[in-house]
Amino acid sequence: MSRFYVPKESIKGNSIYISGKEAHHIVDVMRLKIPDEVVVFDGTGKEYIGVVKEVGRKSLSLEITETRKSQQEEIYSTTLIQAIPKKEKMDRIAEKATELGVSCIIPVTTARTIPDWNEAKKSKVVERWRKISLEAAKQCGRADAPKIRPIASLEETIKNVAGHDLKLIAALSEKAIKLKDALKNRSAGRIAIAIGPEGDFTAEEVGLAAQSGFKIVNLGRRVLKSDTAGLAVLAMINYEYTD
Repeated sequence: MSRFYVPKESIKGNSIYISGKEAHHIVDVMRLKIPDEVVVFDGTGKEYIGVVKEVGRKSLSLEITETRKSQQEEIYSTTLIQAIPKKEKMDRIAEKATELGVSCIIPVTTARTIPDWNEAKKSKVVERWRKISLEAAKQCGRADAPKIRPIASLEETIKNVAGHDLKLIAALSEKAIKLKDALKNRSAGRIAIAIGPEGDFTAEEVGLAAQSGFKIVNLGRRVLKSDTAGLAVLAMINYEYTD
């Protein structure tokens, strides 16, 4: 059954109203028509089964036949604090981290972060990452979409995740412990993981994180690239806490 996204504001009573690109995709690309059945999700964890009720030139409406809550009740949530890498690598991170079940992505600037954008460019790239993440959620069967926060500094972000149950920072440090040891015998909860830029975090940044309760971890024998490391950690956490 075909699956589509609509913002929750498009759901009114027992009807769903779709316009724009998603309507174009349903009508002109997928060639769906009255009374075909589709699945719709609103990004908050709810899914709807509906049948096509009306079709216009640039819009259509569905009649809801079933509403269901996502069955994936996670015992943990993950926040990826990702130093922005070069070029379009963050696009891939947003897509693949969504597929791996990340709850929130916070793109950060660090002392060694290379991209340097003005506020207008920052807003545009964050919006692009949100769209990429939403498409990935649609493709992989998620009923929600991860939150992608505005670009922030590492120092600001460290303060904002203070309430997480487990905070990790991946770094090439002699003080680092194995990731599996940091996860051992813990009851999951809210996990934050910080991944550095191409040149790694500075010693000062690692120290600041450690002072704020972050555990310094290494990811094995090999040095992973910035756009690989976060995805590897998410996969490891999934393995550790998924039945």
